[in-house]
Amino acid sequence: MRLVTFTHAGRTAMGALIAGPAGERVVDLHALDARIPAGMLEFLEAGTAAQDLARLALAGVAPGAGVPLAQVMLRAPIPRPGKIICIGQNYREHVRETNATVPETPVIFAKYGNAVIGHGEPIVLPAAVERPDYEGELGVVIGRRCRNVPEAQALEYVAGYVVVNDVSARDWQFRNSQWTLGKTPDTFCPMGPALVTADEVGDPQALGLRTIVSGEVLQQGHTSDMIFSVANLIWDMARIMTLEPGDVIATGTPSGVGFTRTPPRLLRPGDVVRIEIERIGALENPVVAE
Repeated sequence: MRLVTFTHAGRTAMGALIAGPAGERVVDLHALDARIPAGMLEFLEAGTAAQDLARLALAGVAPGAGVPLAQVMLRAPIPRPGKIICIGQNYREHVRETNATVPETPVIFAKYGNAVIGHGEPIVLPAAVERPDYEGELGVVIGRRCRNVPEAQALEYVAGYVVVNDVSARDWQFRNSQWTLGKTPDTFCPMGPALVTADEVGDPQALGLRTIVSGEVLQQGHTSDMIFSVANLIWDMARIMTLEPGDVIATGTPSGVGFTRTPPRLLRPGDVVRIEIERIGALENPVVAE
């Protein structure tokens, strides 16, 4: 399933993307079956029972049902994740381009809910930020409460995957050893366009990824190049903290980020950032000045 949070006619709801005769359409799952929770977080917390109801409801939907995608506003699939856990330096070529050392354990930092926006919403560059940058990443959405799980079973706790842009204010990120302020300005965590359930994605280490800024391909990578796999990351973090439904893990970015280029290619008002990941979709956001 391709699950979305959307706004239409002044109402925000959870739905699913379906193919229609004239393009993709959005159907409201709760409207199809009142037993299906109306919000994404509640849906994930309800587990496989809610997913089974959703699949059954969608199996009986006509191709022309729902609302054309162009008539809705997509929000971030999970508008306010409980945790946004980000992984730094998780692709070897990215480690090399930043002149860093390959980490022996995952480099972990956080973004906050204020940074989350959805597909099509603008990335707003604060006046105080001089070096804004893009980072295309695979996002992992936790679907079941997860603590002390074997690595071989870790993927069983994944609800699905999203595209994430770990937008970064490099001047603020590197002004001291703590990255937080540079990583979590308002609007600096676009994610979407849909949460694609794990059964439709398959192996998360077999996905191509590319980032295109204003028509120029600047990142082209593959999740098989991760230093720490999705399963390893979940296993490692769940040894010391509980991962909960709706938590998002941004798994790191491949090489090609803007601040390492000569000359640097940083974001500027008027840019459009598009991140594409195989079997998941394309996340696109315009860039504007504050």
